[in-house]
Amino acid sequence: MTQHSQHDQQLRAAAEHLGRRRFLTVAGAAATLAFATNLPGGAAHAAEADAKRLTEDPFTLGVASGDPLPGSVVLWTRLAPRPYEPGNGMPDARVSVRWEIAHDEKFARIAGQGKAEAHPEFNHSIHVEATGLGPDRVYYYRFRAGDWISPVGRTRTAPARSAQLRSLRLGAVSCQAYHDGYFTAHRHLAEEDLDVVFHLGDYLYEYPVNAVGGARNYTDRTLPALFNKETVTLEDYRLRYALYKSDPDLQAAHAAHPFVVTWDDHEVENNYASGVSEDELPPAEFLARRAAGYRAYWENQPLRRPQRPSGSDMQLYRRVHYGRLAQFDILDTRQYRSDQAYGDGWHAPGPESTDESRTLTGATQERWLIDGWRGSGALWNVVPQQVTFAERRSTTADTYKVSMDSWDGYTASRDRVLAGAEAAGVDNLVVLTGDVHVHYALDIKKDFADQNSRTQGVEFVTTSIASGKDGADKPANWDAYMAANPHMKFYNGRRGYVRIELDQEKARADYRTVSAVTTQGAPVATAASFVSEAGDPGLKPA
Repeated sequence: MTQHSQHDQQLRAAAEHLGRRRFLTVAGAAATLAFATNLPGGAAHAAEADAKRLTEDPFTLGVASGDPLPGSVVLWTRLAPRPYEPGNGMPDARVSVRWEIAHDEKFARIAGQGKAEAHPEFNHSIHVEATGLGPDRVYYYRFRAGDWISPVGRTRTAPARSAQLRSLRLGAVSCQAYHDGYFTAHRHLAEEDLDVVFHLGDYLYEYPVNAVGGARNYTDRTLPALFNKETVTLEDYRLRYALYKSDPDLQAAHAAHPFVVTWDDHEVENNYASGVSEDELPPAEFLARRAAGYRAYWENQPLRRPQRPSGSDMQLYRRVHYGRLAQFDILDTRQYRSDQAYGDGWHAPGPESTDESRTLTGATQERWLIDGWRGSGALWNVVPQQVTFAERRSTTADTYKVSMDSWDGYTASRDRVLAGAEAAGVDNLVVLTGDVHVHYALDIKKDFADQNSRTQGVEFVTTSIASGKDGADKPANWDAYMAANPHMKFYNGRRGYVRIELDQEKARADYRTVSAVTTQGAPVATAASFVSEAGDPGLKPA
């Protein structure tokens, strides 16, 4: 039996028994089960509402673009006149939306236009795959619904596969807990000169957000009580995205750059592993929640049709090319992984964590990754993914602990990936990572127990946008980590992002930080910069 059919059966089982569950409603269960079949076009939602009857601005969540190809890019928006209430103030009917993409901000030179339907089944979100565009070009886009016009977004297509690029500038971001502070780093990110941004997970958090927005400590507004609970149902997740996407700094970043997104755990539940819940829910029950999280994720991101989920399954791993300069293999290290060894947390490595059968990617995705390297003609092979790839020992002592949620808890999986990179002749491997709310710069060693072994690549770990609140330049364990991990060249605990430039000679990473997120308007600074030379991997101060 396939994983997909097993999940379908478990979802049906969940629907049969959810009436006994206190935290999910029968209506929520029905919505979850409908994911595989309740798609636009059915008789239940055949009615169309007149967009001219929208009396309030429906573009409160801004616009976004993503997954650029040489002749195409995804354009996104979601209609939500009242984003902080169930239904978002929209009728239970489809609404026609016009879209335009142009060569200039004034839309004098139109490159493409059309009509898209905002369906209630997709929470009135829009995913336009604009085609017929030129490679490696800047475009501007907007939407119209009735008399309302959206903000203008700026995007950029990818270069042609055969293009010989001089350089590529990208941003890496992760972990934006709304309740831990303002998204100031996103405002600075919006002002950077970038070709593309990679979001590496934890776009939202399932935890409650109180009336004052947690550490934001609002004095000018009161958030509705419906946010002050953990997200479980589809409606919960949809509303939480509305809260996050109403943030003006996040809107600015999306409007400035195309995003390529992948998730980690908090888009559903902290540290879940495949179909295993952190809270040890019955599998069917947890898969119903996972289906809700996945559905809402797709609805709220600039993703293409192949990424649209079916039930509790969604193929998020995919490949993006930037000429012959860079190939990006975007991973999903959450949906297919083995359960964390030793009950998760930090533990000494042992037979359970080093078991050869353990996987972080699943066998199919692992083969896809390695096969993709074999066919890569790119100078830089970049892997945007979620959890720390290089080893992190807790101490210099002979008995040390590592994180069971990271690649350290799946050493056989890491070994297979590194062996696959070596066999494929990957000379310039770059791993992009989020999750841990700190900046790291790491060399990837062939054998971390032997620091004299060959350096196979480098890892740029970006800190959080807001998670962890203000942070510190040197967290409490800074001395211990730097001593225990000689391949760790940099460690900083402030909030921010990483700006990366790839060219024909080197990869350069600038670690950008803000001094605070619990207050607004903090300036951005570069805490450190490193380079890794093409053909000679290993980090050096820039």
